[in-house]
Amino acid sequence: MLENAENLLSLGLPVPREDFISHVDRGGLRNSCPDAETWFDMKERSSNLKMISWKDLFEYSEYRAVVAKQKRNYIGEEYCEWNTQKKALRRSSSVSKDKNIYPDEKTPECHEFDKTFLVFSSLAKHQRIHAGEKPYECKELWNGKTLREQSTPAKHERIHAEKQSYKCNRCGKDFQWYSKLAQHQRIHTGEKPYECNQCGQSFRCKSKLALHQRIHTGEKPYECNKCGKTFTRSDSLHEHQRIHTGEKPYECNDCGKAFAYRSYINAHKRIHTGEKPYGCNDCGKTFTSHSSVVVHQRIHTGEKPYECNACRKTFTSHSSLADHQRIHTGEKPYECKQCRKAFTKRSHLADHQRIHTGEKPYECNECGKTYTYCSSLAKHQIIHTGEKPYECKQCRKAFTKRSHLADHQRIHTGEKPYECNDCGKAFTQRSHVAIHQRIHTGEKPYECNKCGKTFTYCSSLAKHQRIHTGE
Repeated sequence: MLENAENLLSLGLPVPREDFISHVDRGGLRNSCPDAETWFDMKERSSNLKMISWKDLFEYSEYRAVVAKQKRNYIGEEYCEWNTQKKALRRSSSVSKDKNIYPDEKTPECHEFDKTFLVFSSLAKHQRIHAGEKPYECKELWNGKTLREQSTPAKHERIHAEKQSYKCNRCGKDFQWYSKLAQHQRIHTGEKPYECNQCGQSFRCKSKLALHQRIHTGEKPYECNKCGKTFTRSDSLHEHQRIHTGEKPYECNDCGKAFAYRSYINAHKRIHTGEKPYGCNDCGKTFTSHSSVVVHQRIHTGEKPYECNACRKTFTSHSSLADHQRIHTGEKPYECKQCRKAFTKRSHLADHQRIHTGEKPYECNECGKTYTYCSSLAKHQIIHTGEKPYECKQCRKAFTKRSHLADHQRIHTGEKPYECNDCGKAFTQRSHVAIHQRIHTGEKPYECNKCGKTFTYCSSLAKHQRIHTGE
């Protein structure tokens, strides 16, 4: 009879209570996993039951705890029948049809991931990832930090209740959990044990690998309930939602300016400190943010990864592409409040507003002359340095301005893009057209200060003045 009870239980079929109790008394269940430490008192628990099945066993919390312990100790071992069955069910596509574990119910399943669970409580915890729900709150923190699982607050509150006990022997940093210390130490050792099967990139922690793999799968499980935009990470969704709420939780202590993202305020603070911790390895130029270095280095590499769909022109940064695309759309979102003139770029509006304020913030260190625009100062400083950074690749002639080089290169190409509207004569430079048109208009803007005679060209005036000087 006891042999029959063991066979019925192994098949997941109901067993008479008396037979099951005898089976337990003889240690029959313990033989399934011989190293299991404790079993609940099924003799007392089964006093009100006529028949015992795997479903009945599964409903006891004590039994679930034992199953969890056995899973940790015996997973993959052939002699642990329960784990062998459970592992096979997890891998099987027919898990939802198994009646031994769920004879009367559907298997808990997440329809977003097609992921299945052994208990509905695990499904409920998992679904909080999609909902962003964090119902458990830490009472210690002033801002009410929220946590996803009920077990997490107890674990989290140890941070406030206990002294940090795990110290890194390299840098002395303390950690509340040994697992965090082990993960941290990989920074010093350079160890990256988690490797992506698709591209071979390795990571220090498993969670980073899981996030990376979404690049290959295209999975974006976090969706904004306002605009429907999806994200690979939950923190990216939370940051994005500030666009809709207008929330700017990060405020600068120096000037009071608020920001939506922590990275923005960190970069902003360097304006006050003057710190530029990110340097270019090629030219040594320093920047306040890492992203600025990345964009700058494309000057050296020539990389232009952002392409305009309308004209196929490429750009070094996404912001430059966005500015350019307004040429095609005609959009001018930046408007001057004083004269209502609109601009495609924010920087152009800032430059324009100096016309109204009279501000000239850019000063030459050599002569003290001030300018409205930074570009104007840069052009002026070439006078003092004698620098000619723009060189013709064909004849090696150098110029102080890019526009002068462009004009010169037309000598080699023979291009004459500027045409006289009166006679159709073409010229290489716009200024040459203006000079030529004086023939048609009769304009003579150059006057001799000795005799008052006027001339069409500056060179003609210079020749005339030699009559008076005797040169």
